[in-house]
Amino acid sequence: MFMIVFSAVLGACFGSFINAAALRYVKKESFITGRSKCPHCDKVLRWFELVPVVSWLVLRGRCRGCRAKISPRYPLAEAFFALPAALCFYTFGWSWMTLLAFGVCGILLAIALIDLDTMEIPNGLVIALIPLAAAAVWAQPDITLLRRGIGLLVVSVPMLLLALIISGAFGGGDVKLMAVCGFLLGWQNTLFAFFLALAGGVVYSLIKKVDRKAQIPFGPFLCAGTAAAMLYGSEILSAYWELLGL
Repeated sequence: MFMIVFSAVLGACFGSFINAAALRYVKKESFITGRSKCPHCDKVLRWFELVPVVSWLVLRGRCRGCRAKISPRYPLAEAFFALPAALCFYTFGWSWMTLLAFGVCGILLAIALIDLDTMEIPNGLVIALIPLAAAAVWAQPDITLLRRGIGLLVVSVPMLLLALIISGAFGGGDVKLMAVCGFLLGWQNTLFAFFLALAGGVVYSLIKKVDRKAQIPFGPFLCAGTAAAMLYGSEILSAYWELLGL
């Protein structure tokens, strides 16, 4: 229990950093140098103003200096990464897969945040997933290379064909993301991840009443589906087949 809580706290801290890095990427600023500051008055934030989730709640979502409203995106990004970080340890325990899953979820969060802002998925982040997907071959030997190879193609190729036939159906970043994630997950979990992404996209479009011809950032749904499939896809699919008696 201590390690699960510790993982959640660590995840919230990393979520704060990833969110800040994503915002600076959009603004074409360096996320390595420079201190955190208020997006309105540029006041440099003190350490007690940077405690994930807690600082935003204590300050009631406002800057301590100018009192301008601070977007709830900050605590939400921190909380959203705290949960999968805790689930990584809860699911995989003391194993290399925990660290690998933690890294994958971190990159997926960065991709989702940037895609929300720009409708683009940076190639650099997709490339950063490649060594983690390769390491999964060793960390999860139960998923064979054949299943991973099929996973690389099973969703990405149909997405590519649709993108070529229907303008704006999918972006190139979506296709490349699912190719790498397909190798990471294996074909069964890749299909499950894509199903979750489609379901999430449909629900989002209905709630937001998005026009049928309008484009939405699909990367966040692909990222969420991939994370869910990586953590619990095999268990959910096994339960589903058992329910059907297969």
